Amino acid sequence: MVHRITLLMVNVVALILLGATVNMGIALAEVNEPGFKLVSQDGDVEIRDYAPTLVAEMSFAGDRDGAVRAGFDLMSGYISGDNETNQKIAMTAPITQIRSGALTASLPGGETSVTNDAAEWKVRFMMPTGFTLSTLPKPGDRRIDIIALPARRAAVLRFNGLWTDSNFATHRDQLSAWLRTKGLKPVGEPAYAYYDPPWQPFFWRRNEIIWDISLK
Repeated sequence: MVHRITLLMVNVVALILLGATVNMGIALAEVNEPGFKLVSQDGDVEIRDYAPTLVAEMSFAGDRDGAVRAGFDLMSGYISGDNETNQKIAMTAPITQIRSGALTASLPGGETSVTNDAAEWKVRFMMPTGFTLSTLPKPGDRRIDIIALPARRAAVLRFNGLWTDSNFATHRDQLSAWLRTKGLKPVGEPAYAYYDPPWQPFFWRRNEIIWDISLK
């Protein structure tokens, strides 16, 4: 009898958790994303033409995980009303992160190495469509910059899983190899894109490597 009650309780809890996760997924599906035109698709890789986009951007030094967490905390304050007009701004996806510089360590023989534990990172929140540089409220935190990204073409690799350095590095290398086989030239560093909150089960998380490519 006790065993049956325990099994019943486990099933009820599982159903509650499943329902909460499904509802969260529906809510996330309603979050706006930057507009783009799908140019082509090859397996998990897409070529997209992105429209011009406004972003809120902050720079951080340190490890990848610490930078994106700090960026989220500060810029979520901006869209929640920490701005000159106390205006709330709709949440958009994805949050992106780009390594803008690296701190190198000396190795024997005069060589250097670069790791995600010592880097400069740019963390970006996408702004909703309908705003312009003149109508978007200025951030209360002066460390936040509002930047207009031009229209651009990018190669995008979508994947699931944990937000670990190894997972991002594996898929970055995979996309880099794909670009070489297609004779496409990447521009700058790729963006790591986060579409889901940290409480989303890792096997359902939508992650992307977004790498701008040259049109020449």
